[in-house]
This record gives sequence, C-alpha cells and structure tokens, in this order.
Amino acid sequence: MDYDEVLKQLSPCGLDCGRCADYENGEIRKLSAKLLQALGKNYNIVAKMKSDKNPIFKNYSNFKEILSSFSQASCTGCRGENDLCPIQCTAKICNREKGIDFCFQCTDYPCDKQFSGKLKELWITINNRMKEIGVVEYYFEQVKLPRY
Repeated sequence: MDYDEVLKQLSPCGLDCGRCADYENGEIRKLSAKLLQALGKNYNIVAKMKSDKNPIFKNYSNFKEILSSFSQASCTGCRGENDLCPIQCTAKICNREKGIDFCFQCTDYPCDKQFSGKLKELWITINNRMKEIGVVEYYFEQVKLPRY
C-alpha cells in the first residue's frame, strides 16, 4: 500500500476512517453483510427455539437490526462527499484550505482549533507518530490494533 492508498483510509486528523463501523468500504460493513447472509433470513426461528435455554437469543432481532445497520454503512470518510463522522473536527476543512494531507504537516500544528481533552491528546499522539515514522508506516502500525 502506498501513500495515496493510505490517504484514502486515514482522515486529515489521522483517525482511520477505513476501519470505522460506518465506512462504506470497511471491513465491519463487509463482515456484517457476510454474517447476515450466513445466518439467512430465517435464523430468527432458530433464535426463538434457542431462547428457551439461552435467554440472550430473545434479543436476536435487536442484534440483527444492528448488524443490518453495519452492513449498510455508507460513509465515504472525512475526505469523501458523504462524510457521516459524528466527531466534530476542523481538520476536515482546514486541510483543504491549507493544501495539506494531515495536521502534522501544517505550520500551525498543533493548533487550538482541533479537539479538546482526551481526543486532543489522541490527535497529538497520532500526528506526532505519523511525523516520526511516516504516514504509510504509521498506517501499517495502527491497522493491527482494534479500531475502538
């Protein structure tokens, strides 16, 4: 994977859009669709039978609804046209205005416009790491970790 491919996965702030549950081409969407297909449309009948011995299956319809939602993810990421990210982030606009790919590339980094509290700490850690080892290397390093 080269820089341009990594650019499609990582947001300007450095978070990994590609592994988000809402990302349209993400693994969570693909695996959710695959699991729904594997369970089939009639698993609710099996879940009802299993619920007598294991009450958790009484909630199968809720699980299926969540899984279905994951399988229909449609966010194109922070760099795309259909950005559905719930995180309020100034980097989405700022990077375009400044002609940069990531916050750490900005002469004003770290700025006071981006995040606060724990999210700001994470943002600085991510960007400092990308600056230290490079964007592609950072991507391969963090892609091995859980997204959430």
